[in-house]
Amino acid sequence: MRSGMKRNSLLVLLIALFLTIFGLFMIYDASSYVSFKDFGDKYHYIKDQISWAVIGLSGLIFFYLFDYKKLYLLSLPILLFSIVLLILVFLPGVGVYILGAHRWINFKFFILQSSEFAKLALTIFLAAWFSNREKGRFLAFLLLTGIVIALIIAEPDMGTAIIILLIALTMYFLSGAPLRQFFGMVPVVAILGFLAVKFEPYRAQRLTTFFDTNASPQTYSYHVRQILIALGSGGLTGVGFGNSLQKYAYLPESTTDSIFAIIAEEVGFVGSALILGAYALLVLVGFRIAERAKDSFGKFLAAGITTLIAVQALINLASQTALLPLTGVPLPFISYGGSALIVNLSAIGILLNISKQSK
Repeated sequence: MRSGMKRNSLLVLLIALFLTIFGLFMIYDASSYVSFKDFGDKYHYIKDQISWAVIGLSGLIFFYLFDYKKLYLLSLPILLFSIVLLILVFLPGVGVYILGAHRWINFKFFILQSSEFAKLALTIFLAAWFSNREKGRFLAFLLLTGIVIALIIAEPDMGTAIIILLIALTMYFLSGAPLRQFFGMVPVVAILGFLAVKFEPYRAQRLTTFFDTNASPQTYSYHVRQILIALGSGGLTGVGFGNSLQKYAYLPESTTDSIFAIIAEEVGFVGSALILGAYALLVLVGFRIAERAKDSFGKFLAAGITTLIAVQALINLASQTALLPLTGVPLPFISYGGSALIVNLSAIGILLNISKQSK
């Protein structure tokens, strides 16, 4: 059993490192033209990402060495701190307002996207909460999850709100919650989702574009059409590393949400399938670690972290292949962005620590 857990740990570490290093390569590849055009330095984005990768790997090492059981006692302070961060984004002089959204906090030396921290904070708290049997917590669960999601939707950040909802529901299901409660939530979630779309025209337009990619080809559906062009251009084996045409400012968000389109264009179906396989193996091993954890908190925490990574990857990849409406969800470990990379690598460190202490 010990050798099996060591093998699991090694697999998780190698996959996380592979995706991170591959992401660095692709960020440089996808950003060099735009980076030089906007900043006069083709290394602008990759230098940022390397710095964040170093911090993230430091977080991975720290949490690998830090006994995860101590997070049980720290779960409430961590959650409350994350809620404070979600509120601070709206505070003038502290929060950063970019492109119509309040999603970041300026710490002068570092800009934090608070919703990324909230994903992991809520996962840790729910793992601690659900590790103890308790009756009648359905309403408390809805209230807590609702507060976090409402703050994130207000930013606005619908993609992250959906991710947090799916993580919370998955962990609640794993806690042994009765199915009737989930069926009861379906109409409520549907109504709230309808209202979220109704009161934000751009969300309605994204939904319209999802059903008809030929609508408004020069405006609302432009992004989706460019993604599909990149995917189609890749064919079976791709156009080759560095040979993407979409990276020359045709494809919006080519280093962040849409970097998979550049990957698919350059490495084709075969290379893309390998990337998808890496995520699938990471998720499979993550749940295996959860299954073999020696205590309930470790089981829920490992399952929550694995779900966190799986849901983000699934939503990003589905939106990039037109299986879901386009949404601003980064691809874990690969997309440009400091907060997401640091949080995801730190989460991998926790997962490795759970595996290390498993039976």
